[in-house]
Amino acid sequence: MAVVLRLQRIGKRTQPHYRIVAIEKSSGPHGQPLEVVGHYDPKAAKDKSKVTLKNEKVDLWIKNGAKPSETVGSLIVRARKAEKAAAQK
Repeated sequence: MAVVLRLQRIGKRTQPHYRIVAIEKSSGPHGQPLEVVGHYDPKAAKDKSKVTLKNEKVDLWIKNGAKPSETVGSLIVRARKAEKAAAQK
């Protein structure tokens, strides 16, 4: 069972919103996810509120062999940089 972390689109036609999910690679775009590990709102006003992650769950899935997609990988890096910057303030 190959598991990947990828985006799953939800929302209206002109208001995209994405779930960051752990899902089997062979599942289709609307397949049942194993777990929802975060959300991504590309139209959010503030950069801080664009990505919401459950870091413990993300780390657990990656540790167990899940591969993040290219987009999800960059979102994880962005969210962790924002958390680190907020912690230093």
